[in-house]
Amino acid sequence: MSEPARPDEADDLGDTGLTTGSLARRLGVAPTTLRSWDRRYGIGPAVRADGRHRRWRPSDVAVLEAMCRLTSSGVPPAEAARAAREGAGRPVGESGGEPRDRSRAAGALPLGADVRQECRGLARAAVRLDAPAVADQLDAAVERHGLTVAWQEVMVPTLHAVGRKWASSGDRYVEVEHLLSWHVSTSLRRATSTSAAAGGAGGPGPGPVMLACAPGEQHTLPLEALNAGLSQLGVPTRMFGAAVPAEALTAAVRRLGPAAVVLWAQARTTGSPALAQQLAGARWGVSGARRTPAVLLGGPGWAGRPAPGLLRPTGLRDALDTLAGLHGAG
Repeated sequence: MSEPARPDEADDLGDTGLTTGSLARRLGVAPTTLRSWDRRYGIGPAVRADGRHRRWRPSDVAVLEAMCRLTSSGVPPAEAARAAREGAGRPVGESGGEPRDRSRAAGALPLGADVRQECRGLARAAVRLDAPAVADQLDAAVERHGLTVAWQEVMVPTLHAVGRKWASSGDRYVEVEHLLSWHVSTSLRRATSTSAAAGGAGGPGPGPVMLACAPGEQHTLPLEALNAGLSQLGVPTRMFGAAVPAEALTAAVRRLGPAAVVLWAQARTTGSPALAQQLAGARWGVSGARRTPAVLLGGPGWAGRPAPGLLRPTGLRDALDTLAGLHGAG
């Protein structure tokens, strides 16, 4: 995704051409990426000002813009370079030597061989910190595949790959993880319907589904995906987000009379079976007709922990089906 040239850059482009730094800012990539594409794939300036310094002419910029669009959509860099050159009518070796036919750029995320093509494009855009491309691809995945498939087969594999890269590289990729997580959250909220009935204690019909992270737990994206999916099914929800105190959860159950409570724990240190049982025993309603909520435990923090009488969905689709059934039965 490219940005409009700034006035000084536009003047350079029409006269002597853009410097590598100016072009990198315009395209939203690092200058080292442009130099790497030149060295590996022959995507470089057709003319160099003095034999050493790169000056990028309008035809060069057009090739780079095509390269960015193609790699952002998941096309491997070597293939994208060939297509970008062919689209501009540029001979393969014009920018200085034959490109090396390599399909993985330095710093690529460890996605594996069996992921959807959209994951690769999303990962490349995230590593480049190309926010517009990340947003466009996330929204396109939801529109093309539906929320459940987009979450399970595009968003989650890419998020996991960023997490693995971050873990193996110190803090070098923390900015990539933050940018990707923000845009995943934004895309999920855009997919959340606001038309679901309000639902609640004392009103007609069953109460809403409560969604909350366990005390101390900050990972909300899986709950945001579930919230979006339930809204599309017309099931009312109450999203409480990260790190909800135990007493606040219990008070909310008694006030809302929910059909179900989903408690998310990413880490074993935040999953509290005692709290889950406490929520399952919380009661509301008039004397003689008091009710309790169904409690669903989500996340790896509950693995290997005994939870008699509590539900453990296996994924987003299972959770959606279970909660829609519980709400309907209520």
